[in-house]
Amino acid sequence: MAFSPEDWVAIALSLKVAATAVVCSLPFGIAVAWLLSRREFPGKMLVNGLVHLPLILPPVVTGYLLLLSFGRKGLFGEALAEFGLTFSFRWTGAALAAAVMGFPLMVRAIRLSLDAVDRRLEQAAESLGAPPYGVFFTVTLPLILPGIVAGAILAFAKALGEFGATITFVSNIPGETQTLAGLIYSYTQVPEGDDSALRLTLVSIAISLAALALSEWLARRMAARAGRAD
Repeated sequence: MAFSPEDWVAIALSLKVAATAVVCSLPFGIAVAWLLSRREFPGKMLVNGLVHLPLILPPVVTGYLLLLSFGRKGLFGEALAEFGLTFSFRWTGAALAAAVMGFPLMVRAIRLSLDAVDRRLEQAAESLGAPPYGVFFTVTLPLILPGIVAGAILAFAKALGEFGATITFVSNIPGETQTLAGLIYSYTQVPEGDDSALRLTLVSIAISLAALALSEWLARRMAARAGRAD
């Protein structure tokens, strides 16, 4: 189980990419989940479909769409580059691809938590004069924390294993965009690379299972704490 320096770089980069993807997408995930759960508006089904599209599209297609949108000559990429935001062939692009692929799982978990909240609690706070943002931060947010934690960790696990969209969008550059999945793929393409690929596969499985176990444990603790508070 001895890891090479290249292996450690890929492991560290994978954790960095997955964590960045979750932190940057979480506020948007909460906002979109709240919008889909609490509001009726024209085109809601379309928005819901677009949010969940990465789950059903081939990852290569998602990566290609990201390349068209955020590549150096993409729809938004050229303008963003003027502000110093470059995604193509950089680790930030890998984080963007990972965030897009994990976003549907995050939104779904948070939305299910929002749907389960007793609306009478929110209405009671409103009747006492609390503004909408006050109701959200003092009533709704504490109640959906288990769903937020579960969604964030599911998105982290998904981001950790992302490959198809990442390699299409930012390639597989060692030390820059080569995550665990990319390095495992590289090892499978060379003679006598099976042992190294197996080691990294076991690492990937261990991290993903640990993330899922942590999600379950935190969700139960928060639910139990909320029950004691009630």
